[in-house]
Amino acid sequence: MAERKLISAESVTEGHPDKVCDQISDEILDDLLAQDPYSHVAVETSATTGQFFVFGEVTSKGYTDIQHEVRSVLRKIGYTSSDIGLDADSCGVLVALGEQSSEINQGVDRLSREQENAATREERYEAQGAGDQGVMFGYATDETDVLMPLPIYMAHRLAYRLAEVRKQGIIPHLRPDGKTQVTIEYDENDNPLRVNTVLISTQHDPDVDRDWLTNQLAEHVITPVLAEVCGDKVEHEGYRLLVNPTGSFILGGPSADAGLTGRKIIVDTYGGAAHHGGGAFSGKDPSKVDRSAAYAARWVAKNIVAAGLAHRVEVQIAYAIGVADPVSINVETYGTEIGVSRDQIQDAVRKVFDLRPAAIIDELDLLRPIYAKTAAYGHFGREDPDFTWENVDKVDALKASIA
Repeated sequence: MAERKLISAESVTEGHPDKVCDQISDEILDDLLAQDPYSHVAVETSATTGQFFVFGEVTSKGYTDIQHEVRSVLRKIGYTSSDIGLDADSCGVLVALGEQSSEINQGVDRLSREQENAATREERYEAQGAGDQGVMFGYATDETDVLMPLPIYMAHRLAYRLAEVRKQGIIPHLRPDGKTQVTIEYDENDNPLRVNTVLISTQHDPDVDRDWLTNQLAEHVITPVLAEVCGDKVEHEGYRLLVNPTGSFILGGPSADAGLTGRKIIVDTYGGAAHHGGGAFSGKDPSKVDRSAAYAARWVAKNIVAAGLAHRVEVQIAYAIGVADPVSINVETYGTEIGVSRDQIQDAVRKVFDLRPAAIIDELDLLRPIYAKTAAYGHFGREDPDFTWENVDKVDALKASIA
């Protein structure tokens, strides 16, 4: 019998302590970008019981009320009472923000605002170097309609639905913290066959009956999501269901586990299906290639798959601080290319995509306050017009470059 394999991926809800910190950092970024699109922001947030610490570097003409932003995020998530472990109105907020290092800045902003306004596009693209060295990866696969790996896409959809039924009161007694995990069985050709296991851990009020909760989650969260995501392509009957495996989950959020910006980088990307360069996204403006180049790499990979040039693609881009052109660009197709060679695809990528930081920012329109909504439920595979890196607008150009 041919060997089959099980692949798992996890997601977390917006009430998870690490995701709370991601959302705070990105809300601060958005507030500054709304006032000054050229803001340079690198903001981290950490959280523990009843206390938040916001720190990092900011250079901007704008001003943000950190206390207001922290409390606004917490209220929106649902942390509004000490009875559930965190009250937005009474928690402590400490702030320690400085300016961006002048040595970093000189590699990123080599033109003044006045010079930039007078410069040609090519001059601007050459003048703005990468905000740091690093390696970024993008990935796409045709196993789902949104060209994402099925396990992480399904885990995100379950996490999103879990928060939705809590906020809408469809399932009472739920609290903000939660996790999901999905295991998919694949055949020997890496095609998804069936849902093997669904795991949901959700914070809840005391004295909630576990069997009742399991039935509610199956009816209102799992069944509709599996039907939506799997359709008739992937078997989703007879899966194993695990709900709160320790028995209860009453204490959650930062009261149960400290939170930190950038600690869910695999959840944020592809669930482990692709490599990761290690750089987090949240709290960073697009001059930081950790974020903008990772978005661009997804954009490149998705267009390759959407063009029908390969079934599965990973794109690696590397940069040196202060240098505009990438140090390297590598396209890996895992032997799944269709009617063309990997080298042809890689050459087409170099011709079609300008991956200098300023060019990425222009092409993807990244100087907008769009980042808070990226901070939960994944940065990729989202059908939202603000997620410009999900556009498949280079398909024809790629095909023409190879023809």
